[in-house]
Amino acid sequence: MRTRPLKVALLGCGVVGSEVARIMTTHADDLTARIGAPVELAGVAVRRPSKVREGIDPALITTDATALLKRGDIDVAIEVIGGIEPARTLITTAFENGISVVSANKALLAQDGAALHAAAETHGLDLYYEAAVAGAIPLVRPMRESLAGDKINRVMGIVNGTTNFILDKMDSTGAGYQEALDEATALGYAEADPTADVEGYDAAAKAAILAGIAFHTRVRLDDVYREGMTEVSAADFASAKRMGCTIKLLAILERAADGESVTARVHPAMIPLTHPLASVREAYNAVFVEAEAAGRLMFYGPGAGGAPTASAVLGDLVAICRNKLAEATGPGESAYTQLPVSPMGDVVTRYHISLDVADKPGVLAQVATTFAEHGVSIDTVRQQGKDGEASLVVVTHRAPDAALSGTVEALRKLDTVRGVASIMRVEGE
Repeated sequence: MRTRPLKVALLGCGVVGSEVARIMTTHADDLTARIGAPVELAGVAVRRPSKVREGIDPALITTDATALLKRGDIDVAIEVIGGIEPARTLITTAFENGISVVSANKALLAQDGAALHAAAETHGLDLYYEAAVAGAIPLVRPMRESLAGDKINRVMGIVNGTTNFILDKMDSTGAGYQEALDEATALGYAEADPTADVEGYDAAAKAAILAGIAFHTRVRLDDVYREGMTEVSAADFASAKRMGCTIKLLAILERAADGESVTARVHPAMIPLTHPLASVREAYNAVFVEAEAAGRLMFYGPGAGGAPTASAVLGDLVAICRNKLAEATGPGESAYTQLPVSPMGDVVTRYHISLDVADKPGVLAQVATTFAEHGVSIDTVRQQGKDGEASLVVVTHRAPDAALSGTVEALRKLDTVRGVASIMRVEGE
């Protein structure tokens, strides 16, 4: 066994970073046995050095992350800072100094993953990021290694625990959106500013990363269609229950039937209660992968939190350290297909549309004609009326999203339609 320890620079020491440091210390002997050499925390770069960090030697603390990376004795850097800068510059600096990198930075990887992979390859180093998607759930490595010999056609999943907690509470208790959000905030699941979660930005970044791995093509954050879930209402859940469905914020990645393009999207959707994702409760994540040979696979577990995310970080650390000892590198970016990302309008899906209409003869015929004029077939219609007002709920058959969207815009212009109360896609059938 090699006696000189592999030295690790920890960049960031918040909730995740402090857990990484704790596990490295308490499980040091096990990590040594698994890697084949000792692994040592050689420095911890932070912004606030005066903060008390229990279990971490104060002598390891520094505010100069660049100097830490340029010391000359660091083997692996763990980046858990988050955001674009200074994380991007620090990862680039690490590569320039012969240091492999473990990152949990979904936003950076979704935006600049291609450039970071290229830098790692240029210097003959590793870039691992299991913790960037779905926390503790082993997903990135199984998709890019275990399924490397297969063809993935579709990925659909719940990749944000905050939104799943909110939607689960709305479903199980009948709470409104704001009430469920307030509970998520009180319990620490939602940030003081929950925009990144509830507007789908967090899930979209993860979707971009997963799409790139699944389809061997470069998918950036800007390529992902995104809708938030702030408009989901108790009435939507009532309609979903009548259909035998629930509502989830989903990341859906698909290869076109002809194999010539891919799509990537994040939005709330109704899914049947019989679908495996429908039973994912609280702040858990789950991802459903459909591969040509392996069939349907589901990955499930805690998608956030200090300890679960640190578990994924440490798994990457062990893998990289083993590669260091073998003087090898693991798999890098695979983007050989260079498939275009089609716009949302090309996606074939179903709509659940709730309309407020005048309660008088001929309204349903007028609405049905509008659907027919846009080439959209109606599956079911439910109408309720009282005192001159009526609610009309239409569920369509599958059609291109552009045709469905065009139908909705035409419905808004009808004199008999007083408002479009809700529009939601139906998936997972």
